[in-house]
Amino acid sequence: MALLQISEPGESPAPHQRKLAVGIDLGTTNSLVAAVRSSVAEVLPDAQGHALLPSAVRYFPGGKVTTGREPLAQQAEDPHNTVVSVKRFMGRSLEEAQATRAPYEFVDAPGMVRIRTVQGDLSPVEVSAQILAVLRQRAEDVLGDELVGAVITVPAYFDDAQRQATRDAARLAGLNVLRLLNEPTAAAIAYGLDNAAEGVYAVYDLGGGTFDISILRLTQGVFEVISTGGDTALGGDDFDVLIADHAVAKLGLGELSPAERRGLLMAARAARETLSVADVTSLKLTLSGGRGAELTFTRDEFELLAQPLIERTLDTARRALRDAALKPADVRGVVMVGGATRMPVVRAAVAKV
Repeated sequence: MALLQISEPGESPAPHQRKLAVGIDLGTTNSLVAAVRSSVAEVLPDAQGHALLPSAVRYFPGGKVTTGREPLAQQAEDPHNTVVSVKRFMGRSLEEAQATRAPYEFVDAPGMVRIRTVQGDLSPVEVSAQILAVLRQRAEDVLGDELVGAVITVPAYFDDAQRQATRDAARLAGLNVLRLLNEPTAAAIAYGLDNAAEGVYAVYDLGGGTFDISILRLTQGVFEVISTGGDTALGGDDFDVLIADHAVAKLGLGELSPAERRGLLMAARAARETLSVADVTSLKLTLSGGRGAELTFTRDEFELLAQPLIERTLDTARRALRDAALKPADVRGVVMVGGATRMPVVRAAVAKV
């Protein structure tokens, strides 16, 4: 992530004043906050030393809210009140949210969908604000002072409504947004492409809930974005749904309760991550009444299931190249960004384009 020191005209800080700004990656699966310290960009850890904050929020009766690892681990216990992957619903309508098949009770509302919880019907903006507030507090604790603002990354293909929703979430969290920075551009800088040989580069960004492709031209250390494409409803979560549906069909499970469905999706994600480094894994499920179920699942089976989703990303990448009047051979290199690109089948497919 590129972290910039920004001052409004006429408001340059005096040498003795501390003006603290941070960079925030508000991710579908995990989020983090970073700052420049002694001229080096550094991810700021929490009190336990963890750099990543799982993008999970749980709401309790009486107003209590927890964020991060605890609600992520306990999501199957209280699926209706534990929200994960909320970034997928930013700026979305009821129909768009329901199409994700996420195990929530969605409520129609002006502007964007809401999620029904024990603390009322909450917008994705309000849930995202909880995550941002934790990151803001972490940064202020580590840096020892209040923040003047933050640069927040967003998918390049976020529309105006989704970008405004991100700004609104930051405002609710007490953050002044200095800039929204497109994730592929931030990734290109973070990976040092600005120091690479001149030419055309692609940033293929497949995260937990969104896919972005950006075609960049590097000339004399300066990036020009010449084409972008993406799908704000395609990411690692969708691969998990494929695995979950496969398990339901293979095991003949029928209709699952919300808690069972959430537990199955957790097992599916674990299986997907395991198959990035192993050829076979086992999905172990806990069903109602103490019943259990287990399914052996191979990398070959997963890669067959995953092909249609991967092809969707490649179709988008090809369109971005056509929009830039380029061919795959014109691309000097590809930066693979996002947790879902750890899947070997994704890397192999991109290499063949």
